[in-house]
Amino acid sequence: MRTALRGLLHGYDYLVMYLGLAWLGILCLAWTPVALVIYPLLSERRGRALGRYAIMAVFRLYLASLGASRRFSFDLAALDALRDEPALIIAPNHPCLLDAVMVISRLPNVACVLKADLMSNIFLGAGSRLARYIPNIPVRRMVQQAMRDFDCGSHLLLFPEGTRTTAGPVNPLKGSIGLIAHHAQVPVQTVLIETDSAYLSKGWPLFRKPPMPIHYRLRLGRRFDPPQHTQRFMAELEHYFAHELVQGSAFYPTNSLPTQADRFSP
Repeated sequence: MRTALRGLLHGYDYLVMYLGLAWLGILCLAWTPVALVIYPLLSERRGRALGRYAIMAVFRLYLASLGASRRFSFDLAALDALRDEPALIIAPNHPCLLDAVMVISRLPNVACVLKADLMSNIFLGAGSRLARYIPNIPVRRMVQQAMRDFDCGSHLLLFPEGTRTTAGPVNPLKGSIGLIAHHAQVPVQTVLIETDSAYLSKGWPLFRKPPMPIHYRLRLGRRFDPPQHTQRFMAELEHYFAHELVQGSAFYPTNSLPTQADRFSP
C-alpha cells in the first residue's frame, strides 16, 4: 500500500510540475495579443499602469494555482509592506527562475530590468513593452530609463547578481545597481529569497522534477541609503547578502545550490 501511495504521489508531482509550466505559458500567451493591441492605443502613463497591474495579477494567479496543489508554498507577505513606499530599488538575491514572478506578484507598480532579448520573447515581450520594463543594455540607456521611471514613483526590480546564483551564498554583484542608486539617489531595499530546493536554479533542466513539496520564503532585509561612493556601496551590499543568506539558512537547513552532477543527473 505504501509503495502504491508513493507511486501515486510521485505521479501527482509530475502532473503539478508539467501543468504548472504549461499554465504559466498559457497565461502569458493569453495576455500577449491584448498587450499588442492596446500598446499603441494607450498613453505611456496608462499603458504602464495597466501593463504592470496585469502582470502582477497573472503572476499572482499562477502562484496561487501552484500553492493550491499543496506541492509548493510561498510566504510572500513581507513584500506587501513595500506597496505604498515611494521610489526605491528592490534588490533580491536570485536562486531560481521564479524569483521575479514572486516579487512582481505582490507589487502593482514595479518596473523590471530584464535581459534585452526577452523584450522580443513571444511569452513576455508584448507585456514587458506595455509595462515599460527596462532592457539591461545598453547600460547608459538602462540608467536613464530607470531614473525617468523613478520620477513616476515606481519601484525598480533589479537583481544585483545579474543572473541566477551559481556559487553560494551569492554571486559577485554587478555594479549597475550602485550606478542607478547613485545617479537617481534612491534607496536600495534588499529582499532575501530562501528556499529548500534547487528547482529552476542555474543549469537546472526545465522539465526535471525536483523533490517535493518545495517551500519559498521572502523576507525584507536591510534598506541602504542612496550611495555616495558606488564601489564602497557594492562591497557593503555583497558582504550583507553573503552574511544574511548564511544566517537565514537555519530556516531551510537543506537549502543549497546544486552541484554540476545534481543539475544534470537523471
